[in-house]
Formats: sequence, C-alpha cells, structure tokens
Amino acid sequence: MTADLGGFNNTPPAELRPDLVACLDVPRWVETVLTGRPYADLAALKARANLTLEPGEIRRAMAAHPRIGEKTGGVPAMEQSGVDSAGAEKFRIANVEYEARFGHVYLVCAIGRSGEELLDDLHSRMANDPDTELAVAGRELVKIALLRLEKLA
Repeated sequence: MTADLGGFNNTPPAELRPDLVACLDVPRWVETVLTGRPYADLAALKARANLTLEPGEIRRAMAAHPRIGEKTGGVPAMEQSGVDSAGAEKFRIANVEYEARFGHVYLVCAIGRSGEELLDDLHSRMANDPDTELAVAGRELVKIALLRLEKLA
C-alpha cells in the first residue's frame, strides 16, 4: 500500500492493482484509475474514480462485501462501525427480507451513520424496483471505493 499520492502515482501497476481491487473489484474501474496516473491531487484521482458502474460490475463487486451487521474475521467491519451487537440481529432479519426482494446483499456507505440510520435506509430502499435498487447499490459501492482509495493514496 502506498503512503502518499506521489507513491500512488509511481507504484508499478502490478503492485498497485491488488490494492485497487481491494477498493473495488471491478476491472474497468481499476484500469481507469491506473491509466489516469499521474494525478495532480486527490480531487483529480477521486474525480477519475467516480464511475457509474454497469449492472454486471455491481453484482461482481457485491460479492466482496459482507452484509451490514455481520462480522468479518470475528470483528465488525470498520465501514459498518455504526452497527452494534443489538442492531446486528435487526439487520440479520432485514437483510433476509432485502435479499429475498432484490437477490443481492444490501450495500450502503455506512461511515458516520448510526445503525438506526442504516436500518431506516434499508427499509426505505425496499420500495425501489430491482433495477433502481441495483443502481443505488452501485452508487454506494463507488462511495465506499472512493473512501478506500483516499486511504490508499
């Protein structure tokens, strides 16, 4: 992982690619970010990385994300820090309903949001049609990727 934008710009693609895949497992996104280097500043990097994902790309990237409220490696995922153990059971039930309706996990950029806010968001998104909801999930994936990318760069 690189420590600064200069390092990010100069890291060989083969070394940087796995870190970018960890941000968002979408080959087109990874290649877009790689081929845009060098970046003058973080704003330019984030602007280049702010893509609209295609439905197949969204489904691919979703496979790498835990459900809200689930633990990864025995601890809650950092990006899900707003969900406590009491909220985890509510999310387990809500996730089952959501997945039955849409056929994929509920994805949201959870940083800085409480478990209650996230659960309210999940419930409100249940009113979406499947295509709309997939697009919403795609936008949330990109938000998450941009946060991860900022930490990487």
